[in-house]
Amino acid sequence: MKLSGKVAIVTGAASGMGKAIAELYAKEGAKVIVSDINLEGADAVASAIESAGGTARAMKTNVAEREEIDQLIDITVQEFGTLDILVNNAGIMDGFEPAGEIEDENWERIFAINTTAVMRATRKALPIFLEKGKGVIVNTASTGGLNGAHAGATYTASKHAVIGFTKNTGYMYADKGIRCNAIAPGGVATNIGASMKNVNELGASRTKAGQAVMPRAGQPEEIANVALFLASEDSSFINGTVITADAGWTAAF
Repeated sequence: MKLSGKVAIVTGAASGMGKAIAELYAKEGAKVIVSDINLEGADAVASAIESAGGTARAMKTNVAEREEIDQLIDITVQEFGTLDILVNNAGIMDGFEPAGEIEDENWERIFAINTTAVMRATRKALPIFLEKGKGVIVNTASTGGLNGAHAGATYTASKHAVIGFTKNTGYMYADKGIRCNAIAPGGVATNIGASMKNVNELGASRTKAGQAVMPRAGQPEEIANVALFLASEDSSFINGTVITADAGWTAAF
């Protein structure tokens, strides 16, 4: 088991990529905190992990709130004694709005969940990792964090920020036994589209050209395999970088 004895937090783990990551980590021996704003969904994931012989606990967390992130990590340490792996996976989409049609409220909400939460969870976990002399952070970015035509301006900016934060964090703590990497998934079959409201006609039409060359949609389990690699010693020499998982989609640009 590649994660035997490790304690991992996975945010946004009630469905999609987070669910697949939590399940795979547990299968590989980790004790997993299944964190999501959807407690019912998180409970179902944790229960399935327990039924399969793994160890998991569900926690309701609104990652847009600093207090809830702090509580998530504090309770994890109280219950399991430590934290080894932090997966910042929770995220939401915009409605494909271009810059001229962004509303402040949506900008602030998307950044709070997609970007600020990544910073806050990382900041809270770092003292634990520094004391241990080791730790792993895996951030879910997006091909929208590498290119400009995969979403609206707000989502695109939020994921570009996650990638910059990942690179800086990986470098800053590289000599402390701490690794921080990101995954940039392409189109994956999840329910993130449910977070999209009032899809912008201009923005949606402008992204169609890029979407037309997508080889295929990925499955959450394919992203989970990358997350396992980044969390395990198999990637011990990989730090401060982004792994693109998109079936070759962005190779076209």
